[in-house]
Amino acid sequence: MITNNIKKIIVGGLTCFGLAVGLSSCTDFLTIYPTDRIVGENFWKTKADVDQMVDGCYHSMLSGDVQTNAIIWGAYRSDELVKLSDYTSTTLDNISALNLLPTMGYCSWESFYKVINNCNIVLNHAPEVMELDPEFTEGDYQVVRAQMLALRSLCYFYLVRAFRDVPYISHSIEDDTQVETLPQSSPAEVLQHCLDDLQEARKYIMKSGGYGEYDWRNWGYITTDAVDAIMADIYLWRGSMTHDNADYQNVVACVDRVVAAKDAYYKKYHTDKIGTGEEDQYHLYTYNTGDALFEVFHPSYGNSRESILEWQFNGITNSNTALENHYYKRDKNATNGTMMASKIFNTVEATANKQQGQKVFYTKNDYRYWNNVYEAENAEAEELAIRKMVFAEGSSLSILLPTATAGMAKRSSRDYDNFRQNWIVYRITDLMLMKAEALVAMSTDADTDNLTNAFNLVQVVNKRSMLKTAKDTLNVTDYATKDAMELLVLAERERELCFEGKRWWDLVRYCYRGMDGVDITQTMKTPPAAPALRKTMTEFITRKYKAGEGDAVSYKMDSEPYLYWPVSESELKVNNQLKQNPVWIQEKTTSKN
Repeated sequence: MITNNIKKIIVGGLTCFGLAVGLSSCTDFLTIYPTDRIVGENFWKTKADVDQMVDGCYHSMLSGDVQTNAIIWGAYRSDELVKLSDYTSTTLDNISALNLLPTMGYCSWESFYKVINNCNIVLNHAPEVMELDPEFTEGDYQVVRAQMLALRSLCYFYLVRAFRDVPYISHSIEDDTQVETLPQSSPAEVLQHCLDDLQEARKYIMKSGGYGEYDWRNWGYITTDAVDAIMADIYLWRGSMTHDNADYQNVVACVDRVVAAKDAYYKKYHTDKIGTGEEDQYHLYTYNTGDALFEVFHPSYGNSRESILEWQFNGITNSNTALENHYYKRDKNATNGTMMASKIFNTVEATANKQQGQKVFYTKNDYRYWNNVYEAENAEAEELAIRKMVFAEGSSLSILLPTATAGMAKRSSRDYDNFRQNWIVYRITDLMLMKAEALVAMSTDADTDNLTNAFNLVQVVNKRSMLKTAKDTLNVTDYATKDAMELLVLAERERELCFEGKRWWDLVRYCYRGMDGVDITQTMKTPPAAPALRKTMTEFITRKYKAGEGDAVSYKMDSEPYLYWPVSESELKVNNQLKQNPVWIQEKTTSKN
């Protein structure tokens, strides 16, 4: 319930491609500042006004704060990233030591609530334009409404994964006389709102490919494929928390719809490539007949056919500075970004269990082993520069041989200014592995059909990245149990999706599937009542540490609230209905001991 007390919520407007609105650095809940041009009587008159505001909502997802949180929340907390050793950052040190303090900027949910409020503003005002501009039809409005419902749902999903219990608001805040404070809602309530909105959006949103061949909006705007991808992700998250097979079945259904739609789109526009023997129903690029890394991630190629949703950076009116500063260079004269790949990428572990050893890769025949980081095969390295998404040099295919003894040396030839690099939110291999994860989750050791189908999906993703002559591809007989297959899917997702803001969420889902007593209909209890974490969760998190350091931090990951960020101290000061995550307090030690 929304109450009218305590703190005046300062209102907001939109940041658009064609209309710049100044935003404050204040961190009050839903702090976005309006202008009369956005919410006043002289705006919201024409279809062009609505289109501009829709662009503005998408553009607000390109903010440095949103992009940084996607990296910090989804990747840095996991085992795949470490802070650059010669970069000074007490905050990153604390995150690495599992000390999440409510004073940290990364605890702010402001950037996502800005997007949510922007969507709500469009939902509030777009209907009135139909009465003023005959060119803005009912059909146009329904498409706009569908996009705003879907984008808002994606933002709430980020917030639930990061904080678990978050305030939910579905109306716009546009006047600084509005006084509202909101309590947190449970994950069950927020996720159901998201799923309901996404189901509604799917009725009216543009079908994938509907904007025409190669039009950026097929990837930059939310389409039916993107709606299905978001729903699959939410169902997988909720199913992992509740152990409900119905959610896993919905994951499979959503992914199957995306696969069928992309197959139909590809056959419509690329009939010349059908039946070559290199294409299948997933239409994946390969490394053997091309360079999948280039096709999917190199900025010169724009949006990839494997992608479902990409945030659009053109390097002229906007640059992906967050990704650049964290993964490439933290400033123009630096050699590296603030973050590096952890030592689990430095060499292979050929004799280890292929499900999830101490190293990510089990064979040098995997092109991703050499391509995702620089200086692969440097067994002494505690950190490695990230290559994926920030490379500029030509293909490294020439060194990808079983006899290779060293990976590519770090190069910094890419321009720092006008850094053009889309951020891929969802792509087809991500969804294929979501389906595999769901099939395993609802199976038993005796359910050979589901386990085999899951393995086949993993094998498609894995095999496309292997040398054509490789003999050490996956063998289904090595994964005869549900536990073995679950770890295989987790390991393949790390090999395929590393540094893409996925790993922490993957680990949390894995953790939940091995936990009992989780109640998503309630907000978090005090620590003694919180369910204990799955034991192996801590083992994965501490893989990135040097010997002994993992033991020093593992005690801080013993119950469910530790999976989430604290609520920002600034939010607690202005909203007395908010409750702090019970395990994170201001006085918590910053020591690793």
